[in-house]
Amino acid sequence: MAARDLRHLVSDAPRVMVVDGSKLVRKLIGDVLARELPDTQLVACDGLASARAALADGPVDLVTTALVLPDGNGLEVARAVRAAGQQAYVPVIVVSGNAQEHLESRSFNEDITDYFDKSLGHSALAAFIRGYVQPQPIPGARVLYVEDSRVVALATKRMLEHSGMQVTHALSVEEALDVLAAQREQDGSPAFDLVLTDVYLKGEMEGGDLLAHIRTKLGYGKRRLPVLVMTGDANAKNQSELLRAGANDLVMKPIEERPLVTKALFQLRVSKLPEQRTLDA
Repeated sequence: MAARDLRHLVSDAPRVMVVDGSKLVRKLIGDVLARELPDTQLVACDGLASARAALADGPVDLVTTALVLPDGNGLEVARAVRAAGQQAYVPVIVVSGNAQEHLESRSFNEDITDYFDKSLGHSALAAFIRGYVQPQPIPGARVLYVEDSRVVALATKRMLEHSGMQVTHALSVEEALDVLAAQREQDGSPAFDLVLTDVYLKGEMEGGDLLAHIRTKLGYGKRRLPVLVMTGDANAKNQSELLRAGANDLVMKPIEERPLVTKALFQLRVSKLPEQRTLDA
């Protein structure tokens, strides 16, 4: 099955704005972009004021921003990007050492497209940026997908398969647990590279129960078996509980192919990377 073009940047010569008070971080992100898209026009900004000035000079195709800036914060940068209103879709990515904390507290607003935690290191940052500028399929990646609607499952399964993933569908948590127990490697490692589950499922167990079983009973950490949770629940408290319970990330419903595949490919890639020093090291 042919892979679809799921690039977040449709131009081969995008204008990318990198906002960070650290010259080192600006250079690291710029180096990644130069490797992936040699014709990228990098707009490096050291704070909120310079970001606003850059937006006044013309539209941008992608923005990465630190959460804490010398003269403001990343949320203000995101608002400035949206206020510029020059394009319908501009990904705004927060790159921060405490992004996970803010994600769990649901303090990011709708102006933020995605986030990256600096603690994952240089290689993970490269994989993350690559997912936005030049996403590549991972043929043969094994996904256990838990969804009780066959209609929804068929459409979502196709989205994943378009990017080369091999999808095993389970209709319930109980069925998923049976599959996880039956399909394990000789050393006890999971036979799957990623679990994708809905929150609310038919049967006595829900997505949160599956997550708890994977993290506590089976003892699989976030890198050993990443778990993406699909939810249409806008309640910030409920979302926070899922993330604190060990979900790698959330995918909001109704499911859209581009964010789903971007998040899945990133989790698949970062789970295979060795531990790296942080961006601040």
